[in-house]
Amino acid sequence: MTDTQFKQDQEFFMDPQRCIGCHACEMACAECETNGQIPMIHVDYVDRYTTVQTSVQVCMHCEDPTCAKVCPADAITRDEFGVVHTAKTDRCIACANCVMACPFGVPKKIETTQLMMKCNLCYDRTSAGRKPMCATVCPSGALWYGTREKMRELRPNSTPVNHFQFGMQSVKTKVNIMMPKGATKLVVD
Repeated sequence: MTDTQFKQDQEFFMDPQRCIGCHACEMACAECETNGQIPMIHVDYVDRYTTVQTSVQVCMHCEDPTCAKVCPADAITRDEFGVVHTAKTDRCIACANCVMACPFGVPKKIETTQLMMKCNLCYDRTSAGRKPMCATVCPSGALWYGTREKMRELRPNSTPVNHFQFGMQSVKTKVNIMMPKGATKLVVD
């Protein structure tokens, strides 16, 4: 793999309003050989009692990942391409600090393996210039992988946002969430 293969202008975009809850992304993710048939992406119901609205949950690949900062075993790393990887199996002690610390609620402790696992942006595919599995099967375009310019063309009334404010914590991510045009960051109190 060369640096130019991965450093292309391809980005991951997530548009929660387009999620139709079909779970195709979960099934495609589970087919990925590196996950051991466990999906690293999750479809959640916003409020199952009052609406059928769903939202897809994928690792945001933070520039300064909180999950890695709170890991006492140094099992979680972010590489030079900005991908935050699943905990290293030989280092993870299954303490679940990362699960509790992530502002996006992404890492999951897989009980059967006693390991933290999460989306690694299909590193085996994206590092070779291919799309992540979930983005190849999403029928509604809620998950999309491509250039920022093409996304602007496809969604002229939306803005990709990758800067989030959680109380006092400011988080910048590799993954973009589509917001109404003009939004620059998402603030969660």
